[in-house]
Amino acid sequence: MREQQETTTGESEATTATAPEAGTEQPTGGTSEVKPNLARDIALYTVARFGLVAIVAALLMLAQVPVLVAIAVSVVVVMPLSLLVFGRLRRRVAIGMAERTEDRRQRREQLRAELRGDAPADAE
Repeated sequence: MREQQETTTGESEATTATAPEAGTEQPTGGTSEVKPNLARDIALYTVARFGLVAIVAALLMLAQVPVLVAIAVSVVVVMPLSLLVFGRLRRRVAIGMAERTEDRRQRREQLRAELRGDAPADAE
């Protein structure tokens, strides 16, 4: 009889031990709102810059510039030009990356506090 009570108690402790872990997964899911927008913005910015390189290279090739020279010149020209042309998109990417970095820093500090024993596992 006593063994059954210890087994039941051990099972409830195991359930309690897994409950905080499930609670820590929820904040990670909350940050997934930033990820799709950030990934989309980075993809758009990358495609836009490659597109601008292609356009400038095509214009140079129309002016009878050799292909490799046109691509090299367009890459150099597009670097500062994209800062002006795609400024809003670049700022969105920078803000998204800063938010993600801050979120990761907070989660890391929370984990370190939990490992030290300074903060309860479910506190934020």
